[in-house]
Amino acid sequence: MIKKTRDLLFIAAGFLFLVIGIIGIALPVLPTTPFLLVAAYCFSRGSRRFHDWLIHHPRLGPPIVDWQRHRVIRRRAKVIASLMMAATAVFLLSRPNIPPFGKGAAFSTMLAALVFIWSRKEQP
Repeated sequence: MIKKTRDLLFIAAGFLFLVIGIIGIALPVLPTTPFLLVAAYCFSRGSRRFHDWLIHHPRLGPPIVDWQRHRVIRRRAKVIASLMMAATAVFLLSRPNIPPFGKGAAFSTMLAALVFIWSRKEQP
């Protein structure tokens, strides 16, 4: 019983992180891949079927497999992430109602993310 409950919790968490990751595809301030990685981890603990589905998905699977096997972020993903962060920065700069502290926190976070992704290898 406890194992089954634990599996259901991991599956539920996996779907929650999967949905957040999918939303992140459309929202520039919300990263996609980290949420997909957490979803893959949750599914690996709760359901082999859902885990296999996610890592074999034609769109969502490749970045997960690249990261899990090789700690690689492909150049295309780096460029897309950088462009989305640049668009977010332009949007934030155009909004006078956002306090300077909020803008500074967002820019600092995006800068840290950019440094991280561009410091990763691009090929296995």
